[in-house]
Amino acid sequence: MANILTAAELKRRGMVAIEEGLRAGPLHILKRNKPAAVVLSEEDYSRLVRHCAAPPPDGLTAVQWLLATDTSTQRSKAEIDAELHTERQW
Repeated sequence: MANILTAAELKRRGMVAIEEGLRAGPLHILKRNKPAAVVLSEEDYSRLVRHCAAPPPDGLTAVQWLLATDTSTQRSKAEIDAELHTERQW
């Protein structure tokens, strides 16, 4: 089960509740029984930022790849699937 802290408990206990909750990993905050936020440790946040900020392996963004894709020819689903299979083997 997820590591959960209610907004009411957060108001009552403050930073201590967050510190205790983070010992078990990312802390999900519930407000009125609905997910409201996730609190990460500094280490988890830094790892997430590094991972997201890393450039794509081939150096292209998704938009650049789409713009560079030749759309003048039609490919069958089987051809696309075969190409994806080949790429995923790398």
